[in-house]
Amino acid sequence: MRKVLLTRPLPDKVQMAAEQHFDVTVRAQTTAMSRSEMINALQNYDAVLPTLGDMFDADVFAQVPQPRCKILANFGVGYNHIDVDAARAAGITVTNTPGAVTDATADVALTLILMSARRAAEGERMVRAGAWEGWHPTQLLGMHLGGKTVGIVGMGRIGQAIAKRCHLGFGMQVAYHSRSPKVLPFEATAYGDLHALAGAVDVLVVAVPGGAETHHLIDATVFQAMQPHAHLVNIARGNVIDEQALVQALEAGDIGGAGLDVYEFEPRVPAALIALENVVLLPHIGTAALDVREEMGLMSVQNLCAFFDGEAPPNSV
Repeated sequence: MRKVLLTRPLPDKVQMAAEQHFDVTVRAQTTAMSRSEMINALQNYDAVLPTLGDMFDADVFAQVPQPRCKILANFGVGYNHIDVDAARAAGITVTNTPGAVTDATADVALTLILMSARRAAEGERMVRAGAWEGWHPTQLLGMHLGGKTVGIVGMGRIGQAIAKRCHLGFGMQVAYHSRSPKVLPFEATAYGDLHALAGAVDVLVVAVPGGAETHHLIDATVFQAMQPHAHLVNIARGNVIDEQALVQALEAGDIGGAGLDVYEFEPRVPAALIALENVVLLPHIGTAALDVREEMGLMSVQNLCAFFDGEAPPNSV
């Protein structure tokens, strides 16, 4: 029976499905794997089901010139923590779980848009602190979303799902910056220049993949281009944003606010960011719904089963 390592505990339904087909070991820790653990996994398992934070970089693969592991079935759509070229050179297939995360992540983007624009987190903190003195006409005035323009940076599956919700749900105008124009079921304006997009919208949502190409894509120059009332939302990867530049923009009032589900050095969040009132901070919960995590896990197991049955995995990257 093939030996498979799950690098984190997964929902019971997923673990049971994996155990029906494989000799499964579940790593008990919920933190990312250490380098030595990753090397051991490549040496001693036929397959590994890694996830965010398990940094399978080129050096890890170089330490195991003849790996027993033949497939990394990543739990998640993003796989920038895996050097796919180095894995391929080592004879290791990499898969992911696209589609399963789209709607859940888009929903969290809308949560952040609403919370930031309507200052919901500030209001909740006020109530919990016992500081609310009652309704009055100028309290916590935020931005109404109806008729405003949302800008999507990265119009892939998740970007399109966010745009659809904003347009059909709130009547927002849609603009976007992407590697190529998209055919969409609603009117949207494509911008070839990111800074032009940033300057034209009321809400800027980041939905690009992580990786070297998008590292610090959203930097000080983007914040300078944004309108002072505009809000930034990030549900992509933390290092797509220059976090220090974001702190400076928020402190200076260069932008109206921000909503974040991911961070550049997570789980560490800068104290300066925590101290700010005009930012909503969520603990990377973009796909944190039981049925979504089950679907992600079952998709990973399907990729493993196909691979070991001699078929092409449905979600190779």
